[in-house]
Amino acid sequence: MTFSPFFRKLTLTTHITFSIGWVGAVASFLAIAIAGLVSQNAQMARSLYLALELVGWYVIVPFCLASLLTGLVESLGTPWGFFRYYWIVVKLFLTIAATVVLLVHMQLVSHIANTALLTTFQVEGFRSLRIQFVADAGAALLVLLAITAISVYKPWGRTRYGVNKENEQRKTGPLRISTTRKPWGLYVLIGMICLVILLFAILHLTGVMGGH
Repeated sequence: MTFSPFFRKLTLTTHITFSIGWVGAVASFLAIAIAGLVSQNAQMARSLYLALELVGWYVIVPFCLASLLTGLVESLGTPWGFFRYYWIVVKLFLTIAATVVLLVHMQLVSHIANTALLTTFQVEGFRSLRIQFVADAGAALLVLLAITAISVYKPWGRTRYGVNKENEQRKTGPLRISTTRKPWGLYVLIGMICLVILLFAILHLTGVMGGH
């Protein structure tokens, strides 16, 4: 299924809008999380963490889901497809992973927001969790910037599936593997992502972060 030029532009505009909104919302979350980390006033910190929950559930999550949905629709209705290009596969993987991590992360945000409603709330008692909010928001912002860069530069060429589909459409005979470059940049990116995940896992296990 291929969209008409009008709907292709409409879906692209919608996807870009939600993606930019997602980045801006995460940047706002990071700013509030930093303010909550450095604040020594319990009342101020309480307000900041209540704001984090509002921004998370009512801004970041909707923009995240809308960006993912419009991206899927755009791939479905354009010649790009889902699995024809390495950059689309990586972008889709990162977006889905970011969405899952966001939904899990918001449970912690809701936990500290609910705790902030109590009169016994103490800023010092949640320092590890407050540091984790800043670190996670910063990491999320880097991932979103990486997704944006991938969308602009479109690296790594076509996948084997993409080459095969193109040859089928052109009816040119045998599969022409030589038309696709070796995706060394893809391997580097995957390795970096694995290192970041491993680092966060080690920090959590050693209690440096998330000692809540």
